[in-house]
Amino acid sequence: MDYLWTPWRYRYITTAGKDDRCVLCDAPAAGDDREALIVLRAKTNYVILNRFPYTSGHVMVVPYAHHATLAAYDAETLAEMMVLVRRVQAVLETLYHPDGYNLGMNLGLAAGAGIAGHVHMHVLPRWFGDTNFMSTVSETRVEPEDLAVTYEKLRGALQS
Repeated sequence: MDYLWTPWRYRYITTAGKDDRCVLCDAPAAGDDREALIVLRAKTNYVILNRFPYTSGHVMVVPYAHHATLAAYDAETLAEMMVLVRRVQAVLETLYHPDGYNLGMNLGLAAGAGIAGHVHMHVLPRWFGDTNFMSTVSETRVEPEDLAVTYEKLRGALQS
């Protein structure tokens, strides 16, 4: 049997759901965007790399305000979220040339939300074949690019 070691996932597995703090509130408050993986700050939302991505370039657009439902947000915040999703998609297209995208939100635990108390939109580039035998048989993802490299690419492209 072959083994793939993913020690970076250990922190997620051992801490998920064991802290009342909101990582999506903590990230912009931390003061170190590189460490927090924030690639862009806007007026009411920010764009952050998913620390546990499904594919390279997997980001989330997150309102600064902490609410669990869309109804709790004002129209300006929701409109800016979609403008940022469009901007991120254009950058991902230029940098990674994916075959498609998954855009989505999981609202509430029953819908699969990992962070149910804070609305966020996933922007996920997809390629034909990115769901291969590793994902299907082993429930394992193999990422071809380090998060630090993805951060530099996206931050640079979004800041221009």
